Amino acid sequence: MLTPKERLKMILDGRKVDRPACICPGGMMNMVTSELMDRVKVYMPDAHKDARMMADLAKAVYEEGCFENYGVPFCMTVEAEEMGAQVDMGTNVYEPHVTGYVIGSVSEYQKLHQVDINQGRAKVVLDAIRILKEETKDVPIVGNLTGPISTASSVMEPVTFYKELRKKNQEAHAYMEFITNQLITFGRAQIEAGADLIAVSDPSGTGEILGPKYFKEFAVTYINRLLDALQEEKMGTIVHICGQMSPVYKEVDEVRSSALSFDSIVSMKEAREHLKDRILMGNVSTYALEFGDPDRVKMLTRSCVKSGSDIISPACGLGMKSPLRNVQSVLAGVKEIYVQ
Repeated sequence: MLTPKERLKMILDGRKVDRPACICPGGMMNMVTSELMDRVKVYMPDAHKDARMMADLAKAVYEEGCFENYGVPFCMTVEAEEMGAQVDMGTNVYEPHVTGYVIGSVSEYQKLHQVDINQGRAKVVLDAIRILKEETKDVPIVGNLTGPISTASSVMEPVTFYKELRKKNQEAHAYMEFITNQLITFGRAQIEAGADLIAVSDPSGTGEILGPKYFKEFAVTYINRLLDALQEEKMGTIVHICGQMSPVYKEVDEVRSSALSFDSIVSMKEAREHLKDRILMGNVSTYALEFGDPDRVKMLTRSCVKSGSDIISPACGLGMKSPLRNVQSVLAGVKEIYVQ
């Protein structure tokens, strides 16, 4: 019997396993729900700022039969906050979000703070990873980064940012280099702290928003720059991109991650046809997870397996009001398929 860590590593290595892994990485794809917090009596927003609480919530996701991994943090605002953005820390039913930008143009990026891994919430995340590494063995620890485009459009107004990719192209590239360097610093620190793999979520870097030309020039270029700078001796990397893939399958295949993850708008069957040689992850509807029932969740899980998903996961971040029984039905559904 493979451990969850062994199974995931073998999948990312391209080797055959007994069944798909079932994970929810963390970061944008937060897996902690209000009901889970009630179950273990550890709550957000306090857990965003306390390493012990963060680690305990990450453990609860596995111990309560939700997914086969640990993952921190539980939001995608850490990097933006460390660079100077104002952040509302949320509650036990909604996640942190940026409430105040730092700069007004890509040409002002020198005003941003560099990410300091020795203080603030960056340090909390690293300390939580260290706790998980010390206290666990057979469960993979996923560290998380907000992708370059999404981070860049979190510290300044997104519409202005997208316009300036074209209008101030040279300055935009300098800005993206700065942003990517901050993510590299944070990502390397997570690996050093004990993360087994890194998941990069870039929901704002979609082909639908950017178009194929700028998707390749900015999203693919800087995701790859980030991936190439992370240490290779670990298990691997996952990249999640939102939106339709049909206009950019060629470009997304150039992303040098170990696995690619898509949201529920993407047909996993279609993705498999276009990306025959890639490790694919996804993509059980988070709408169904919040508003459906266990039978529907299991049906969608079976569909993902049948369509060729190597790693079963929610299609995006879980709604924090999602019933725990629905969340647990993803892993239960995977196991039922492979009962001997």
